[in-house]
Amino acid sequence: MAYKVLKGVAIVVGIIAATLFAVRAFDAYRAAPLSRWHTFKPHELNAKEIDSSDWARYLAAENTAFEEVRREVTSKLDQRERVLANRYFDGSPIYPPRLSTDWNRSYVMMPDGAASGAVVLLHGLTDSPYSMRHIARRYRDEGFVALAIRLPGHGTVPAGLTSVDWEDWSAATRLAVREARRRAGEGQPLHIVGYSNGGALALKYALDALTDPTLPRPHRLILISPMIGITAFARFAGFFGLPAFFPAFANAAWLSVDPEFNPFKYNSFPINGARQSSLLTRPLQAQIGDLARRGQLDTLAPVLTFQSVVDFTVSARAVVTSLYGNLPANGSELVLFDVNRSSRFGALLRPSADTLLSQVLPQPPRNYRTAIIANADSGDEVEERVMEPGATREQLRPLGLKYPAEVYSLSHVALPFPIDDALYGLHPDMRDDYGVNLGAMALRGERGTLIVSPDSLMRMSSNPFFPYMLSRIDEGIVGRGHSVAKAPN
Repeated sequence: MAYKVLKGVAIVVGIIAATLFAVRAFDAYRAAPLSRWHTFKPHELNAKEIDSSDWARYLAAENTAFEEVRREVTSKLDQRERVLANRYFDGSPIYPPRLSTDWNRSYVMMPDGAASGAVVLLHGLTDSPYSMRHIARRYRDEGFVALAIRLPGHGTVPAGLTSVDWEDWSAATRLAVREARRRAGEGQPLHIVGYSNGGALALKYALDALTDPTLPRPHRLILISPMIGITAFARFAGFFGLPAFFPAFANAAWLSVDPEFNPFKYNSFPINGARQSSLLTRPLQAQIGDLARRGQLDTLAPVLTFQSVVDFTVSARAVVTSLYGNLPANGSELVLFDVNRSSRFGALLRPSADTLLSQVLPQPPRNYRTAIIANADSGDEVEERVMEPGATREQLRPLGLKYPAEVYSLSHVALPFPIDDALYGLHPDMRDDYGVNLGAMALRGERGTLIVSPDSLMRMSSNPFFPYMLSRIDEGIVGRGHSVAKAPN
């Protein structure tokens, strides 16, 4: 009887899988043809090659990859692709090599005098080192060597993410730490800042360093919207890409194929990107739990995390439960940005918004410090609501900052950018001109007119509370505040 039941279940599962495969293949077949930036993959160093490389060789390989893109993509565009909204058209105002700085590439910012420390900055998935430039500059101004590495598969063409492995990103992280330490000198403080997928990589490196004596331990970790947990779909994304093994269904390898009008971030997203994120976060969560059970997290550097309570990309709950729920009382802190609860949005927010914070945070006392950035008495002014480790009562502090009247929440992509960021800012400072501003567009018009869905441009892309976030980061740079780590043994 049991055999018959299992056989029946297997048949049903097989039918469902075959149906999903057929639907996915049909959708891919009738989709628009892929462009060269979806099919040409520049050569990148793999994990083994990166581990045996130095910084000079990594940059040389990076230069080669960009030259390949110029030769095999930009110079071979069809006439219909030579439009101003295409970042790969050399006549476009958003063509990265034409801009004052091509922030797609790895960079090092050196302090004016002797280095007082080193910081490695890791960008997010489909992103580029551009997202780290504001924080890198602050560290540089405080005397740190600031190194932001372009992770393999990024900054060139979206096709670069179709074959990359997360181990390549981890190897690049190790190389960045080696180079930053070399430039700053032995014995100097080491910080790692990671945004989104870069946050997962930063934490993975710090955990690996707990048990690998060859890896220098960071003194401080700063995570911004870290990818500790992702959606369930990403875990099974590889299945939906299976039809792409057949050339007629090549589009099946992509979750989205969109115009590439952003000079420093891909709009198209291959399934392998989601799959590699899943392959990174699963062992990361297991490693956190295993080290916690063995008591080895006691020597982990303090972690300062900034997270929006509403995040379409990563799980805010996973940040709390999988990471902070396992941390010892080591001076770590979690900063949460609440939704805008001013009266003008009260009737429009989903009912679940009222309980977001209680859903994410466990009841106090907690081992870590929490700071909630939220409306004061339902007005536009925001305040910091602090709960110290082990405490059960909040302390309130006005910040002198406001939620912009037209903004109902932050987002996953908003946190590392000030509101005057030239590309993503709500009120851009145009002294840096990148050919387009994506954060200040107030869209009004007829549907079907734009080359992109208005939803993608409505997403909040800058952080009105960036000055607060930067001040909290500053505290650890100059040795003040709650998240300053002691030097690892």
